[in-house]
Amino acid sequence: MPKDDNSTSQGPDLKSLENCLAPVATQPAESKGRLHKEDESPTRTLYQRDRDRIIHCGAFRRLKYKTQVFVYGEGENYRTRLTHSLEVAQIARSITRFLGLNEDLAEALALAHDLGHTCFGHAGEDVLQECMADYNGFDHNAQSLRIVTKLEHRYAAFDGLNLTWETLEGLVKHNGPIIGKGKPVPLAITEYSALQDLDLATWPGVEAQVAAISDDIAYNAHDFDDGLKAGLFPLEAVLDLPLVGPIFKGVSDKYPGLERGRLIHESLRALIARMVNDVILESHWRYEQAKPASTAAVRQLGRAMAGFSEEMAAAEKEMKTFLFANMYRHTRVNRMTSKAKRIVRDLFDLLLAEPHLLPEDWHMGLDGPKTLKTARRVADYIAGMTDKFAIDEHARLFDPTVKP
Repeated sequence: MPKDDNSTSQGPDLKSLENCLAPVATQPAESKGRLHKEDESPTRTLYQRDRDRIIHCGAFRRLKYKTQVFVYGEGENYRTRLTHSLEVAQIARSITRFLGLNEDLAEALALAHDLGHTCFGHAGEDVLQECMADYNGFDHNAQSLRIVTKLEHRYAAFDGLNLTWETLEGLVKHNGPIIGKGKPVPLAITEYSALQDLDLATWPGVEAQVAAISDDIAYNAHDFDDGLKAGLFPLEAVLDLPLVGPIFKGVSDKYPGLERGRLIHESLRALIARMVNDVILESHWRYEQAKPASTAAVRQLGRAMAGFSEEMAAAEKEMKTFLFANMYRHTRVNRMTSKAKRIVRDLFDLLLAEPHLLPEDWHMGLDGPKTLKTARRVADYIAGMTDKFAIDEHARLFDPTVKP
């Protein structure tokens, strides 16, 4: 393992590692291409076009009004799925730039990784998983794939966004290989892979791995920020946590009497920097151990090449344990979650039994109440809702005083 001193406020000297992983960077010229052949842009690489298509799609815009932890409307300063995705992209670009990887691919994956999340965050997903248990299930990574390959209707020549193989691979393998985990592969993934084999048993390229670990860095840091702003736990509660506590204490010692808001900001930006530095050093160490010669070789390593060191992984586990107990299961969040679950379940049950209540442009593909096709159509409709739209739609369908 790299022998850096992560206790210093400046972090390790990383300059000597710059561009060390360039041999395994994903090259646009070596892309496996798109399902539907297109003339490529003379001014943008394949992965720049993927990124741009993601940014311009309707599902990406709707992330602005989808829950991260707090339901949209709880407050304007809390993260949403959109702001979270932007933060993930910023971190992913920082890591990939330093390591000489493909920034555009990493950014595209970071921006797209939450497209399939439902309204009301994990609460909405949990309910849809229960509702779809007898209808081939629901998985947000598989839903992201459905969105970018089927549900976005923007282009004349094809459904979806017609993204490159590498972007689709990284999207479905956000948590690593799909096959071999002892769990059934979501139907949407197996169906698409039959058209364009996504090599489901291997790890994705390094850029996808960086996007995934950037997701962890972003939500750990900003959940502490939002939890403290919301008053879900006191600042003193984090001081005993490994890594987090010493960082807060170090900032307090450096800036005695610093106001609370600045203290939190300075500490959490230092936390992000520490975690980013750790990923860079650990990824370099893993590269030096395995010496993969190409992106294809990375996929065959049998483990992630980008990730946290053992020490950082242990500290991150402590962060998640703390946030689960003190934030995600806080009474205030539980009450929001309970209401959100009832809304999603009510909508699903009603629309599955009475699919004619769906908007007219959602009638295509329906074949009667409580069928497999209708259930999938209803799940697509609900998963695409923003928090506000789900609340309003519930009122329109269940409250007789509200106009339909």
